[in-house]
Amino acid sequence: MQENNWTPEHSEALRQYLARGMSYSEISDAINAKFNTSYSRNAAIGRAKRMGLSSSDDRRKDASVGWPPRAPATASGLHTSRERHVPDFIRPIPVCERADAPKLRCVEIEPRHLSLVDLESGDCRYPYGGEADGEPITFCAHPRREGSSYCTPHFHLTLGPGAKLGRLAGSVSLRVVEAA
Repeated sequence: MQENNWTPEHSEALRQYLARGMSYSEISDAINAKFNTSYSRNAAIGRAKRMGLSSSDDRRKDASVGWPPRAPATASGLHTSRERHVPDFIRPIPVCERADAPKLRCVEIEPRHLSLVDLESGDCRYPYGGEADGEPITFCAHPRREGSSYCTPHFHLTLGPGAKLGRLAGSVSLRVVEAA
């Protein structure tokens, strides 16, 4: 088991060995041989950091032991903009200004402008109004198309060009439980 308590003699030896320029691996071996301990290289690094002796130069020097020394990083070796490395087949998406949606209104029919409470079961449910705060929402209220919630002109207006007929709307009975 590793010994976790660094005595003042061990800490002083670590300080002296670092001053001589020894690597952490060499320091841990020297302290273990001198004091009959079992400190690892990482234990020596950790103790040096806690004592405030460790610096980035020590780490760089220790990392290069046994390996060819690395050239210091220069500004030319830094990464450049990623735009330079974007493949040709990936094109940026153009940014478009947001356009207001057109108000869909049918010119073939004049709505009756009934409220939801006044609608009958066979009336068109196409809404009008409600764009401004406090503006009431009314409905077309003309006879609706079979299998739809809308009259025939509003059905075609909401369907859009080239759209397929989806499921047919079923009949839903609404009733007012209590008026406020």
